[in-house]
Amino acid sequence: MADYYLPGIDTVPSLSAEERAAILDHLFEPCVPLHTLSIELLGTKTFDSYDELISSVGVQLTELAESPSTSDTEWLVKILGAHPRLGAKKVDSAQSQAEQAQLNKGGEEEAEELRKLNEEYEATFPGLIYVVFVNGRSRPVIMENMRERIKRGDLQAEKLEAIKAMCQIAADRSNKLKPAISV
Repeated sequence: MADYYLPGIDTVPSLSAEERAAILDHLFEPCVPLHTLSIELLGTKTFDSYDELISSVGVQLTELAESPSTSDTEWLVKILGAHPRLGAKKVDSAQSQAEQAQLNKGGEEEAEELRKLNEEYEATFPGLIYVVFVNGRSRPVIMENMRERIKRGDLQAEKLEAIKAMCQIAADRSNKLKPAISV
C-alpha cells in the first residue's frame, strides 16, 4: 500500500480518467463497473475531503441498491463482488491482502468454518460476496457477524450493509494512503 499515495483532493477533477480510476481502485477494489459509475463524478465534482468523495460514491451505490431496475441491481452486484472473499488465500489488491492478513492467522478448523460460512452466505445472497470492515476484529467475531447477516436473510439490507462496509474500508484506506505532510 505504501507505494501509492492519493493525490491532493483538490486535484482530483483535473486528473485523467486513468488517474481517477486508480483512486477508485485503491480506495475500493479494482472494478471496471465502479469506474463506469464513478469516474465522471470524480471529474465533475469538487470534494473537500476524501471522506466526502467516498460518501458521494456511497450515494451512487445506494441509488443502485434502491433502484427497481434489474440492470442497476446487476451493476451493483458486480461492484460488490469485486471485493475478495473473506479469508481467501489469493487476494489481488495489496490493500485487501494487508486487511485480511490477520484473518488468515488461526487454526485450520476456523479457516474451514469461515469457508463454509462464505458458501452459506453466497447461497443465501446469490451474486454477493460478504463484505465487512474488519477493523482489527478477530475471526470469531467476524464469523458471528456473518451468521447474524445470513440468519437475517434480507437481501436489500445486505446490499446496504455491504455498501456501508465498502465505504468504511475506503475511508480507512484513504487515511493510510495519504502522503506524510512535510513541514
